[in-house]
Formats: sequence, C-alpha cells, structure tokens
Amino acid sequence: MKMLQASEDLLSQHYSELRMKPFYPSLLRYMSSGPVVVMVWEGHNVVQTSRTMVGHTNPVEAPPGTVRGDFSIHVSRNVVHASDSPEGANREIQLWFQGKELLNWDCCDQTSTYEV
Repeated sequence: MKMLQASEDLLSQHYSELRMKPFYPSLLRYMSSGPVVVMVWEGHNVVQTSRTMVGHTNPVEAPPGTVRGDFSIHVSRNVVHASDSPEGANREIQLWFQGKELLNWDCCDQTSTYEV
C-alpha cells in the first residue's frame, strides 16, 4: 500500500481502454486532483471478493455496506477502483508498483485459512 500523486501519464496508461470515451478528460482531471492510495490484495477469490466489497460502479446500484454504496455520490466521482480480473490486476500492479515495493511473505494462519 502506498499513497502518491498520480501523473497524467500513469493515469492514461491505467485508463487506456477509456481513452475514446467522452468523459475521459474529466476522469484524468478528477483522478489527478489529489493523492490516491493504491494497494495490492491477495487471497482466495480476491478479485471477486474485492469487487463485492467495493460495490457496483454506479453508487445508486451499490448496496449499503459496500465502499461505493456508503461513500460514493455519483458515478463520475468514483471513490474506489477494483481490478476486474487476475490479468487486469497483474497489469495494474505493474503500472502502480515496482517489484521491490511488493513483499513476499506467508501469513502465520495461511495453512488453516486456505485449506478449501
């Protein structure tokens, strides 16, 4: 986890698939208007679980108890991002982190929590 001020170049790489959308320039302005906190999560079904925790992209559709349901007010002012697939997560991790910033460690209860 780290907090940083994202450059326009980094944001344009992260949101490259949205480049042709009409809201793209305002998205870049919004995302560069202040610092962001980026994290790498791991665990069993972490992509699906994290997307459930953050809620639907449109906060009107996000249930209470999710990050977007509790803290977001409009789809154009997204308060959180979650990768949509393991492949997407790997691409985004490469953008936001250098290898030496990621720690490789085993949690003391890993064997008891991951036996499924």
